[in-house]
Amino acid sequence: MRKSSETSPDERPARRGPGRPRRAERDGPSTRERILREATELFAARGPEGTSLRDIAARVGIDVSSLHHHFPAKEALYDACFERVHAAERAALAPLVADLDRAAAAGGEPLGAALRALAEGFVDFLEEHPHTTFLWLRRWLDPTRGAGLDRAYALPLYGDVERALLEAAQAGTVRETTPHVTVRSLVWAAHGHVTALAAASPAERERERYEFRLWVRRFLDALYGTDGSAAGTGSGAGEGSDVIIHHTLE
Repeated sequence: MRKSSETSPDERPARRGPGRPRRAERDGPSTRERILREATELFAARGPEGTSLRDIAARVGIDVSSLHHHFPAKEALYDACFERVHAAERAALAPLVADLDRAAAAGGEPLGAALRALAEGFVDFLEEHPHTTFLWLRRWLDPTRGAGLDRAYALPLYGDVERALLEAAQAGTVRETTPHVTVRSLVWAAHGHVTALAAASPAERERERYEFRLWVRRFLDALYGTDGSAAGTGSGAGEGSDVIIHHTLE
């Protein structure tokens, strides 16, 4: 006769199969993802100095020891937040960068359309993920600290765009002497745009969105003649005798 303390196989809880997620993970974001999400928002709002692991754990609803299980130190968590933002940005922009790369040798309207699409795609991404802007602005408050974050999570994507512009210059479809300055200028302008949106009223936000996109198109047109006019006629492209500087932000 079976002892009362024993449990029949039918009554025992089924074991999870290999790789099978826990119910909590199936029903919503994993604990790691929730930590990254809350940490990104706090780091963007306060910077790393103004954010403690205890603050982040409280936002997630776990204790600090549980947070340490996923991230042993605040520096590791801070880096992971940038990695997460970078992955989302690259996923959104990689197809547009690829289109730009293919259009580089063609010049004219194909190149102009690819440039406009990439610039507007970048602005759209930042508007949808404004914490990206404020995470980076907090990091850039100290230009020398955290330079490794730039090399890992910003410059690779910027470098892809710069190389496409250099390829267009070498093909003779545009005149571009300083692609790194061009890319940096557009990036900083877009972050400034997101900052302006954060402080604006609803009516002001609509005006800011319209006017900034108009400026981006005019900027690209003036620099590269992206309105379909002859390649290389942009006022900011320099003269044909200018030397192309083969330099990227790698």
